[in-house]
Amino acid sequence: MIGVRIRELRQARNMTVRQLAEAAEISTGMISQVERDLTDPSLETLRRLARALSVPLFDLFSQEEGQAVAVVRRDRRSLVRSPNGGIVYSRLSPGHGRLEMLEGTLEPGGASSATPWSHPSEECVLVTEGRLVIELAGERHELESGDACYLDSRRPHRYLNESDGPVKFLVSVTPPSY
Repeated sequence: MIGVRIRELRQARNMTVRQLAEAAEISTGMISQVERDLTDPSLETLRRLARALSVPLFDLFSQEEGQAVAVVRRDRRSLVRSPNGGIVYSRLSPGHGRLEMLEGTLEPGGASSATPWSHPSEECVLVTEGRLVIELAGERHELESGDACYLDSRRPHRYLNESDGPVKFLVSVTPPSY
């Protein structure tokens, strides 16, 4: 599913596999394997591909055309897992429009990315279970269940779980970005 979408986006931009690989700073072999659904790309690889294709991360997944009302069933949500960081994002929004809503689960010791990164958006995070640390431009903000945090995503940031149990949170992003 994701490979077909990446190929569609690449071809719509008249990019070769080599051009996409160079722009995303990953190998042509990886692009080929992803487009043929022979491998599950990491969250970092998906971020690089989204940036290179100039689309929000979740645009790499199949989407329906915009509707006035969209119901996203629990068993039909798009998921992104990071094998190294211990994070899973489940998209709660339908994948079109100016707002993206995600449910995140971060395993103990996990991080949303290896290093803080930025993207052209705003985020609001609500912790629903556990304790989440948000690193933002070198500052740490600790949130517990029920706490929320707004942040300017243009500043380098990442989420950390320094506790012994998983942390669950909701995050809204506008506009959807990579």
